[in-house]
Amino acid sequence: MAKANRVYPKKVPVSKNQEVEAEVIDITYQGMGVIKIDSFPIFVVDAIPGETIRVVVTKVLKNYAFGRVIKRVTVSPDRVSDVDQVAITTGIAPLANLKYDAQLKFKQRQIEQLFKKVNVPVTVAPTIGMTNPTAYRNKAQVPVQMIDGQLTTGFYRRGSHKLVPVDNFYIQDPKVDEAVRVTRDILRDYNVSAYDEHTKKGVVRHIMARRGYYSHELMVVIVTNTKRLPEAEEIADKLRAKLPELKSFIHNINNHDTNVIMGDWNETIWGADDIHDQLMGKDFVIGPNSFYQVNPQTTSVLYTLAAKKAGLKATDTVVDAYSGIGTITLSVADQVKKVYGVEVIEGAVADAEKNAHNNHIGNVEFVLADAPEQMVKWANEGLKPDVVFVDPPRKGLTSELIEAVSTMAPETFVYISCNPATLARDAVEILANGYVIDGDIQPLDQFPQTTHIESVTVFKRGVKS
Repeated sequence: MAKANRVYPKKVPVSKNQEVEAEVIDITYQGMGVIKIDSFPIFVVDAIPGETIRVVVTKVLKNYAFGRVIKRVTVSPDRVSDVDQVAITTGIAPLANLKYDAQLKFKQRQIEQLFKKVNVPVTVAPTIGMTNPTAYRNKAQVPVQMIDGQLTTGFYRRGSHKLVPVDNFYIQDPKVDEAVRVTRDILRDYNVSAYDEHTKKGVVRHIMARRGYYSHELMVVIVTNTKRLPEAEEIADKLRAKLPELKSFIHNINNHDTNVIMGDWNETIWGADDIHDQLMGKDFVIGPNSFYQVNPQTTSVLYTLAAKKAGLKATDTVVDAYSGIGTITLSVADQVKKVYGVEVIEGAVADAEKNAHNNHIGNVEFVLADAPEQMVKWANEGLKPDVVFVDPPRKGLTSELIEAVSTMAPETFVYISCNPATLARDAVEILANGYVIDGDIQPLDQFPQTTHIESVTVFKRGVKS
């Protein structure tokens, strides 16, 4: 009887504290450089392609390891030499060490490689970038911890909950950074403690600030683990004195053991319940829990591009899945006959309806429901839109939603993606359901200095395979 062939585990070619030298061949989705020793990958912070580096191995796992640069033997011409190292080590801006034109090429190449992996031939256009790719974020959700007996704001070191004190977040609107610092200092004045996730004691979990890019209206939210914010009225008075743009000061309660930052309960301590901002000529109400794109400068470019590539006509009926507070729905409403929006978050639907009313838009209808379930329901009811827009979360689309769109059979299916991995995965199924990719995939740099990639892909109804 023949003996079965045994498969022996491959020997790991490196060990902890070993020094190795190699060329950086790629960047991961977390912004770490990749080197390989005998085909075994080692991930290294602050290493970019085109560099040869000497690395000390810091951690070894079965299929990969981590390392730290101890010497750059050769330096890439794409390296930014004067970058703030805190932005790299914390992951605030993991690509800040890479020149901006190289960042744009990296993002284009990421989409190309992911589609190649699923054997879908595509043409990916050059990434549309920003004139100033820093200080663009209109919202900050900053964790706090007690450090040396003092409430401190900052950002977690990569892969940990160890807070690194940070005052300048590099990619955020300086006015947002200022609001966080001012709020932190006022909390210190009143000896308000930070929540400790280990002891489950303390008060403040996060400070959130958001600012209208065009309106300059400012909101500050203090998220607590407790039902009461100590000295709330006094804190409000000091915030008003130090932040002239302040329009809304809110206390949010999150007393659950969770990684979710905001709780569901809000109390307006001073000012309005929300702020306003403008996008593509429309006015939008933004509450503390509202999803609103953090880079409004590129959002207007993104939505204008998506609408143009959709080829909208005045007679079209449109569906906007994952409609949020109605940004896409309302931005295209004046170009078409009717738009249906579906969103699962109750507060977002309320904001969307308010936004439609405030902008005097009557040809839209918002439904509170899970997007895949509602799309199936609409398909079963015989709704036949001409165009469907989807702008899903990072997990992408479900098979149920894709099948429902196929049943509705719109001529045009516009996929706005924030995750090229799930886009490529979903594209395989969309193509199998009777669609073809129309033209180029267009990446857009919604999040400069980070590895996140926004893109627009248009599918046209073709022949089901």
